[in-house]
Amino acid sequence: MSPNQPPLYEAHLRAGADFTDFGGWEMPVSFDSIRAEHRAVREDVGLFDVSHMGQLVVDGPGAEMLLHRLTPSDVRGVEPGEAVYTCFLRSDGIIIDDIVVYDHPEESEYVVVPNAGHDEHLFGRLREHAARWDLDVTIANRTAETGMIAVQGPEAIDRVNTEANGRIDELDPFTSMATNLGDVECLVARTGYTGEDGVEILFPAEEATAVDRLFEDTKRCGLGARDTLRLETGLLLSGQDFHPEEEPHDPFEAGIGFVVDFDDRDFVGRSALEGATDGEITEQLVGLRLDERAIARHGHQISADGDQIGRVTSGTMSPTLEIPIALGYVDSDFATVGTDLAVRIRDRTVEATVVDTPFLESCTE
Repeated sequence: MSPNQPPLYEAHLRAGADFTDFGGWEMPVSFDSIRAEHRAVREDVGLFDVSHMGQLVVDGPGAEMLLHRLTPSDVRGVEPGEAVYTCFLRSDGIIIDDIVVYDHPEESEYVVVPNAGHDEHLFGRLREHAARWDLDVTIANRTAETGMIAVQGPEAIDRVNTEANGRIDELDPFTSMATNLGDVECLVARTGYTGEDGVEILFPAEEATAVDRLFEDTKRCGLGARDTLRLETGLLLSGQDFHPEEEPHDPFEAGIGFVVDFDDRDFVGRSALEGATDGEITEQLVGLRLDERAIARHGHQISADGDQIGRVTSGTMSPTLEIPIALGYVDSDFATVGTDLAVRIRDRTVEATVVDTPFLESCTE
């Protein structure tokens, strides 16, 4: 089956993008070089097409309760214009996907943004549980009819402010506003996946060209830089740092236990997670700093004193720090910061140390 093409595909093609199939979407990996695009976001501003992310809209009297019971976060505490990072879980507490839920600032609806390729599955899951719990909701999958870009970097807010009717600089992190960019009605949220300030902008897919023209002078960036930026910040990649079948983990193992709220509520996976808090976490995701200029890749073995105690899930040569970094799961006994470990890379063993994330803070000397 041919990959989906984002609304800005033709613009990317004209800009000389190299493409790859990502989650069923034909997305740009890079336009210039990954390092140059990475540097633009850390030092100035860059623009990413993130239209491959899902767009699920949940509306109606039962919308809040549906999301409140399907995620481990207290969605009831989210006010219009606010957003929350959370996840969908199986009944055994395993993460299906991590998501952002936006309470629309002007409409009586929630916008749920899952990762690429997950929209149809999670659309079905929402509908299934709404019917099971007899909730009065309307659920729509608007992925194909919605465009989404991320403008990220220390100059991102000023850059978007020049095009917006509203004051983007007045948004707090994880809040949004409905405003026009040029003549296009958009939802602008102060969120992102790079570790830098910036916004993510949702708009009708048919207005993609108009939105793109507003940012013609902004450096285009692809998935390659998006990956190195998120990894330096210690952010998870769905399908790689966790996967419900191939890399099954609960939020505590994956290092996002902060999304779990047990207070006075029931949610899918609660009983399993209560067990995890009682000392049953056997593996934990850790950050690793490698001692040699060798890149750890997904699946590489992590060892201690010659015994395998884990595996790498993500790794790269950090463009900002100029050192190799990685994320990986290790037995909990070896998860303490400062623990000396080793990573098997091809035919040799490379020494590594457990460090805190974000790497940008823990590995800056």
